[in-house]
Amino acid sequence: MPEMDIALKDAMQIDGALGVALVDYTSGMALGTAGGGRDFDMSVAAAGNTDVVRAKLRTIELLGLQDAIEDILITLDSQYHLLRPITSRSGKGLFLYLALSKNRGNLALARRQLRLIEEHLDI
Repeated sequence: MPEMDIALKDAMQIDGALGVALVDYTSGMALGTAGGGRDFDMSVAAAGNTDVVRAKLRTIELLGLQDAIEDILITLDSQYHLLRPITSRSGKGLFLYLALSKNRGNLALARRQLRLIEEHLDI
């Protein structure tokens, strides 16, 4: 999927990006990853964050809300983790996961850039 590779590469260009993954939240499997490393396994992180996305989707359904998730932000001591579901029909069931350094990244800019990447991603 060259389109996916370009999206992952673009996401890694976001200031402070530590790693990025395109994740299938039905299986928890990362379809592609970039960044991460020995101390930060993107596949493990992607699988774990699948539970977060599923839980929020279930809650929205139980509440009967007519809203969709734009993104989910998890703030750690030294990192931001952004989870952004893909909105295109072809990307249904997928989300982008970005780990961002709090010291080197700009959260507002990262959210904007991830939104633009998601909007142009055609799976």
